[in-house]
Amino acid sequence: MLSRFAPEPQLPSGQPERTGVLLCNLGTPDAATAPAVRRYLAQFLSDDRVVEIPKLLWWPILHGIILRLRPKASAAKYATVWNQGGATGSPLLYFTERQATLLRGWLGEAGANVLVAPAMRYGNPSIPAQLDALKAQGATRILILPLYPQYSGTTTASVCDAVYDWAKTQRHIPELRFVHRYHEHPGYIEALAQTVEQHWRENGRAQKLFLSFHGVPERTWQLGDPYRDECYATGRLLAARLGLDESQYVLTFQSRFGKAKWLEPYTEPTLVAMARQGLESVDIMCPGFTSDCIETLEEINQEAREAFVHAGGKDYRFIPCLNDHATWIGALRDVARQHLQGWPVQPVPPTAPRT
Repeated sequence: MLSRFAPEPQLPSGQPERTGVLLCNLGTPDAATAPAVRRYLAQFLSDDRVVEIPKLLWWPILHGIILRLRPKASAAKYATVWNQGGATGSPLLYFTERQATLLRGWLGEAGANVLVAPAMRYGNPSIPAQLDALKAQGATRILILPLYPQYSGTTTASVCDAVYDWAKTQRHIPELRFVHRYHEHPGYIEALAQTVEQHWRENGRAQKLFLSFHGVPERTWQLGDPYRDECYATGRLLAARLGLDESQYVLTFQSRFGKAKWLEPYTEPTLVAMARQGLESVDIMCPGFTSDCIETLEEINQEAREAFVHAGGKDYRFIPCLNDHATWIGALRDVARQHLQGWPVQPVPPTAPRT
């Protein structure tokens, strides 16, 4: 009789139990092509956490309109950022893999021989595949660490869903822990501040600093999602660390999708309005994105730039995401160590390479 559970990995006799960390990001198409984007969007936009519309109403729109018309245009946008920002291929995948590699090395420097694997909520490498890989390496304890500093049901909770769905297929489920948020973590705030200060040293300082966070429907916030409030908390802490008052920075939300009202103020319309009112120079960063991606490199550094200049603005300066910044990797290490407390981790052998 076939079992509904996946086969258990055959581990060598006497192999010690291991602890793993699964570093989860949103996702990316496998290539900057229409078929790859169509597969990615189909998975992404089928998630009930992302689109809270009854399937009876949503699926004809998704499969009859969006997945027929959007992939070609989106693929052209992905093509403009592929191999950009120092990345090879998808910037989001490249930097997520870099973060996983560096995090394992930094945890090793702290004396913890922990397995670390990158995973994507949508696309590849998938969360189920990477959990299988960690388990095959002997991981009996796995920390799920989403690369979303601010909690939202649309992102963090969706990662939890994917992990729970995988667990339903397992006979022997590892111990699981989840990191929900670190929007106020001192290391995260310090890493953001250092990227701004480095930018100011190299380029001077603009009239305004824009903090552009990914948007969500306003209804999500009204129903109890804490994301909006956590974005503002991050913004206040970052401004305080940089010594900015409320007149010197603006917090906005980007990436609106559909006709519903989303969190305001919207990034591009705010840039345009301020340019028309005489604002000439802006520095802009995306604190909620821990890796550069299409939303930062194309939407913010290309589309929003063009809109600002067309409206009369003169100096538009984009600040890259945290990516593989050393202070950010240190913050990830500290967040991981905090949530790994109480779990045994193998010491690093004296001959282990320090990466």
